[in-house]
Amino acid sequence: MIKVAMTMALLVALGNPCSIEEEMTRISVREAMRSELEAKKEVDVAREEMLEMKKELAWYSLHVAAAAACRGSTATGGTGPWSNAVLAKENTRSCQDQCASTDRPICDADVSIQGSFGKATSYTESIGRFYNYGCSTPGNMDVRFDEVKAAEDGIFKGVSIHYYRFCCCRRP
Repeated sequence: MIKVAMTMALLVALGNPCSIEEEMTRISVREAMRSELEAKKEVDVAREEMLEMKKELAWYSLHVAAAAACRGSTATGGTGPWSNAVLAKENTRSCQDQCASTDRPICDADVSIQGSFGKATSYTESIGRFYNYGCSTPGNMDVRFDEVKAAEDGIFKGVSIHYYRFCCCRRP
């Protein structure tokens, strides 16, 4: 569309003799249109990058919250010479089975967490929720609680609607 307009402007300019000032104006307008298109492309790229950064930060925040939930759910608080692990919970398996298939085979908890957007504005408002389903059963098998099966932007769609579940695993 823009190429057609520029071609037409060029034909008009070639067909009609014009002053240097008029030609400079045409060139300036053409350059301004190019600059505007380039700026729009840069803004679109920046928006995409910002959205990707927001998704990454949201998933990171959820994982840190899951680690804190696991820390608070273990009887000993995760002691020992090894680090403990938080795994995304598969909706059809128990955490006992999931932990057993890793190098941290002991399950301490199956936690399900949910948080709300925004800053808290009251000391009595609920800003998050949690469950501990225990290690031996799959618990709530709703696939919407399975982070691995969630869409990349599911973190934005799931908060305050669905819980995400995690297994808290450790070494003996």
